[in-house]
Amino acid sequence: MALETAIRAKFRALAARLDEHTRRLWAATEARAHGYGGISLVARATHISRRAILVGLREIDSGNILPEGRVRRPGGGRKSGVAHQPDLPQALEALVEPLTRGDPESPLRWTCKSTRQLSRELATLGYAASSRLVGALLHEMAYSLQGNRKTLEGKQHPDRNAQFEYINARVTQEMRAAQPVISVDTKKKELVGNYANRGTQWRKQGDARPVKMHDFPDPSVPRAHPYGIYELTRNRGFVNVGTDHDTATFAVASIRAWWRKDGRRAYPNAKRLLITADAGGSNGARLRLWKWELQRLADELQLPIAVSHFPPGTSKWNKVEHRLFSFISSNWRGEPLVDYATVVNLISKTVTTTGLNVSCRLDRRRYPTGRKISAAEWATIQLRPAAFHGDWNYTIRPHKQC
Repeated sequence: MALETAIRAKFRALAARLDEHTRRLWAATEARAHGYGGISLVARATHISRRAILVGLREIDSGNILPEGRVRRPGGGRKSGVAHQPDLPQALEALVEPLTRGDPESPLRWTCKSTRQLSRELATLGYAASSRLVGALLHEMAYSLQGNRKTLEGKQHPDRNAQFEYINARVTQEMRAAQPVISVDTKKKELVGNYANRGTQWRKQGDARPVKMHDFPDPSVPRAHPYGIYELTRNRGFVNVGTDHDTATFAVASIRAWWRKDGRRAYPNAKRLLITADAGGSNGARLRLWKWELQRLADELQLPIAVSHFPPGTSKWNKVEHRLFSFISSNWRGEPLVDYATVVNLISKTVTTTGLNVSCRLDRRRYPTGRKISAAEWATIQLRPAAFHGDWNYTIRPHKQC
């Protein structure tokens, strides 16, 4: 007992100056000095594991001492949970993705599930992942903790979560079948001219770019209406910048332009097209003109076009918001949009480290407002509502060509 106390006192005096490597060498030397039972004696006195002491003895006997500055051999130490479970990040993403929320003005995402809850759900799937590991993986996948300052959305539709899960299942099914899936929406309209643009950029001190003092709404001021199409499978963006009005005709014309430029080449064997969109705006779920224009597009492409709308008040869940628009806003922050060429240029130059590429075009065509769909026109639309929430989920089939 006295010997154990002496070893403990000696170790406490040296511990602050020892790293992992020198600690096990000291323990091994001390154990050898006490002969038989020395390993157990030193392990009890210092709480250094028997395995570490044995490793130290092997290093001393072989003369293969680590070079200065290293405490372990390359590849040594406990392996991370991902090393033993390489598909763990995908399993975690699958748990989070259906409930992922995105901020339209930020590339970050957040989830309403806690890391402990996610850890428990992973355990039920056969994975071993502590809440700390789950948190680290979420940060690596660009998720972050967010406060509750901007999460109040008013009254929630009772089928909101069920619609999220429906959309996630449909999108997953179509992507696995190598069918085109796009997320669409109109970015907020931008003033075109020498007006202040939110954000900052690096410039010489005292060399802030002068812009107009006032930017009051004025019909005479040109505006840009960027309509975005984001391809979920290929991580590609296409933006059609309109100069007239953001109507349903303009929205479908933007989808048509994307198909002609990128879609038909990327999906030569497409059998159908799936669109996820907000419930309101120019691609609203209740807008007859939107469905009428989609019928014209379906006839032109000879493809069924399925649409799934996000529930009212949940537009920021739409992928186009936080996987395309947020990066465009980041790319042109602090840069006055002096003319349409500048708008198109800045959007086209938007790239990310995850491989996002964006193409952009300017659309100067006129899109007058007030177009009404007559009862006779409405009757010709080949609309097939889905069994679940047919007002949000439906397919428009093409008329057969002669």
